Amino acid sequence: MTVDEELAQLEESLRRLKIEYDIYFNGGSPRPPNDTQWRVQNLIKKYSDAQKLTFAQRFRYNGLAQRYSLFFDLWRQRLKAKEEGRRRTPAEVRAEQKQEQWEDPGQETEKVDKLYAALIEAKQRCGEDVKNIPPEAFKRFVHQKTAQLKKDFKCQQVQYAVEVEQGQVKLKAKGV
Repeated sequence: MTVDEELAQLEESLRRLKIEYDIYFNGGSPRPPNDTQWRVQNLIKKYSDAQKLTFAQRFRYNGLAQRYSLFFDLWRQRLKAKEEGRRRTPAEVRAEQKQEQWEDPGQETEKVDKLYAALIEAKQRCGEDVKNIPPEAFKRFVHQKTAQLKKDFKCQQVQYAVEVEQGQVKLKAKGV
């Protein structure tokens, strides 16, 4: 195999490695693509001190090596965050978003209780303190917020969602 063919193979392997890591980080694969990464690293090491490269080949190799270095640093950071449990996949975030619609929270106490439980569960998973959120105060807050949103947006129903954004739990409300 010629040097140009191996550089083309390195470029293709690097593209494939990026795709496989994207699949892994989005929850489509249970394991990181270590075998593909090993192949890319070996090709990069092979030409790191090669004397036989022309200027054009060296330029192409340096660009590929820099791109791999940037990706590798990004993947290392994301793996660390994933191992520490700081980052959830988009599918997990969507699954956590428990949305309820209501007209009068005073009459729909079961929905308020479900929303409170979802909020407490999400906060506990993220390691946030839940002692300062008494159920009665939460019910009053939801009742007041619902009345305010219905008045402000001139709507009949309000939709609530518990969301996790960047490791922080948020209760979002909007008029429907």
